[in-house]
Amino acid sequence: MLKQLGIKRITHKLPFRLNHVNCFIGEGHSGWTIIDAGLNRSQTSQLWNKTLSDKEVSQIIITHYHPDHFGYAGSLQKKTKAKVYMTEIDHEAANLAWQDSFIDSFYTYYKWSGIPISLTEQMIENNKTFMPLTSPKPQVDTYLVEGDIVKFGHYEYEIIFTPGHSTGLICLYNKEKNVLLSTDHILPKITPNISYWFVGDLNPLKTYLQSLEKVKKLHANYVIPSHGDPFYNANKRIDEIIAHHEERLDRIVADLQMEMSAYDVCQKLFPRELTVHEWRFAIGETLAHLEYLHQRGECQRKTVDDTWIYYR
Repeated sequence: MLKQLGIKRITHKLPFRLNHVNCFIGEGHSGWTIIDAGLNRSQTSQLWNKTLSDKEVSQIIITHYHPDHFGYAGSLQKKTKAKVYMTEIDHEAANLAWQDSFIDSFYTYYKWSGIPISLTEQMIENNKTFMPLTSPKPQVDTYLVEGDIVKFGHYEYEIIFTPGHSTGLICLYNKEKNVLLSTDHILPKITPNISYWFVGDLNPLKTYLQSLEKVKKLHANYVIPSHGDPFYNANKRIDEIIAHHEERLDRIVADLQMEMSAYDVCQKLFPRELTVHEWRFAIGETLAHLEYLHQRGECQRKTVDDTWIYYR
């Protein structure tokens, strides 16, 4: 199906449990278009060099600012001289996220979450390791907005704004073939990480669920994700993801019969052993669910010794 669409998938390896990211390339109106770039690593550079050896790239679309999608964009732009497109809100996030001052602010945020200082220090140092993996940053030439049309491969795609996984995440949809490039919004085997980061969207789970309902109205048949293989029936997968979050919310409500910090709840939601990198996302996801419940009035929050305590 990808060949019929004129799309080639370029899969880059990642040094995490989620061990790959799919980037894509297809012909545009004037030259080739790339969707997402991978991490700024030597392996990424080598694969792009091989892929682009006989191609002239005119534009690079970054679907969101997370390192595995944005990280190599600056180097790829230098290599190809292509214009870079992404949403304004995620461009701003990319310029903020990997600065020492911003990362160090999480000493306070993780204290609010009840995380032990030793783990806090490890998580902050882990986040700083992404600074060279997301540098140099690209010069963004055009900000993508809802409804923009992009020629990609044999067809045109509409930009669909789908915040939640990141505040400025986009998908691309072709109505003629009923195809959705779902990026990190809908994944076939795992649920996208939805994290509360103390800044920006203060109810990201609500935002994400609203974006799922928005995409559900498309009734997309063929889905091309950024992690995992393409699959059919977007709405079936959306229903599974919604059910997953509803089950997780029910578990948290049941646990909050006793007072708990976000760290306490996180250990119950993610009982397996986590790497330091995974702890960052587990805490963010736990907070997203707790704040969703708190803002719906299904649990209360108070501050005790600079730590947020949740309870029913």
